[in-house]
Amino acid sequence: MAKLTREEVLNLARLARLHLSEDEIVGFQNEISTILGYVEQLHDVDLGKLKPTYQVTGLTNATRADKVVDYRQTQTELLKNVPQTESGQIKVRRML
Repeated sequence: MAKLTREEVLNLARLARLHLSEDEIVGFQNEISTILGYVEQLHDVDLGKLKPTYQVTGLTNATRADKVVDYRQTQTELLKNVPQTESGQIKVRRML
């Protein structure tokens, strides 16, 4: 089991911007060391026979082919009912 040193706990506390008392330093030193011990056990697990799980529900994406739709309207016909245009675009008041 990996035993954390006092300096490592203080470094983690500094990175997390925590101010720890002496009792908290000792407590976290033991707790984090125990957690790291459990993580070390994962190195011993044989994963060679397992298949990667990319999708667990069995659903597939339903997609359709893109189609170009010609509405037979020109840009000028579409912009003729707009109050103001500029360079072929709809002109609106500033939002900010």
